[in-house]
Amino acid sequence: MLIQSGIDFNIPFATLDPDEHAPCASLAEFHHGKLTDYDTVMKFGSACDVITIEIENVNTAALKALARAGKKVFPQPDVIELIQDKRTQKIFYRDYDIPTAPFILVENAADVKKNKNFLPAVNKLGREGYDGRGVQILRTLDDLDKAFDAPGLLEELVDFEKEISVIVARNERGEITTFPVVEMVFHPVHNLVEYLFAPAQLNKTIVHEAETIARKIVHELKMVGLLAVEMFVTKKGKVLVNEVAPRPHNSGHQTIEANITSQYEQHLRAILNLPLGDTTLIQPSAMVNLLGEAGHTGLAKYAGLEDVLKLPGVHVHLYGKRFTKPFRKMGHVTIMDGDVERLKKKVSFVKQTLKVVA
Repeated sequence: MLIQSGIDFNIPFATLDPDEHAPCASLAEFHHGKLTDYDTVMKFGSACDVITIEIENVNTAALKALARAGKKVFPQPDVIELIQDKRTQKIFYRDYDIPTAPFILVENAADVKKNKNFLPAVNKLGREGYDGRGVQILRTLDDLDKAFDAPGLLEELVDFEKEISVIVARNERGEITTFPVVEMVFHPVHNLVEYLFAPAQLNKTIVHEAETIARKIVHELKMVGLLAVEMFVTKKGKVLVNEVAPRPHNSGHQTIEANITSQYEQHLRAILNLPLGDTTLIQPSAMVNLLGEAGHTGLAKYAGLEDVLKLPGVHVHLYGKRFTKPFRKMGHVTIMDGDVERLKKKVSFVKQTLKVVA
């Protein structure tokens, strides 16, 4: 999707991906290799002018060396490194007075058990958690046997009303813009976004607070690029930061159709130090993730596609992944409608109708 946006700017892309069948392979100069291997990243980056990421699990030592060699690397390697570990993320929030849930750093499962009085809590791995992996809720003492036996943290379980996201962008000049706040609904078991609504149904005070927090984070990080800030709104109306992602994000996919500037164009504008685009919402929208159906593994097929395409205001994005497996992200659907209740009905129809099967 970033490459598709970059075509409008006549930007040539080279891509590095560990999957030889990656969707980007047919869209740009393609290199197959591990993102975490120092030599692979160095070789790839040496032929680029500007380097960016679409996942945090990359070799930051190589990115730092490339930056020292004069390459523009955005977001900056030290920012990526900080965000790679949820422990250093949380310490950053504490040090800069950014509201977040109380937490305790833990080194292993035994450490979690020593802090049993902190339950109920969310146990998170420090590193390499992604799309809901590496995150679990420990509600009672009986759950302690599930504790991760690796460095991580225990985070106080937040009694939240809503989960929201603000995508914020910053360029080298220090200009900052935010996208309208969106409201996310997560899968109850797999802890990844099932669908979202934009704009979030919140009062102006909470919207302002969420946008202010997002601006503060990207300013304090001095980050160049796009930052997705996921937050909780508690039942008492307080906004708390959950975690951040330094890249185009699942909570901004709907901006391709629903906003004047998409998150992908905005990311390109930011890392190329161009003026940031207008993020105004054109029409209320929703985004439904297309996840591989449970019990289906193999060559992907899309059941119900024609029925969904008959709906006005529907835009289907398939990611070009050849094989599906349960809960793998295979695409998304953006739905636009000026009537919010009608929009919600369309979301239900899409969720029930369009299935990724094998």
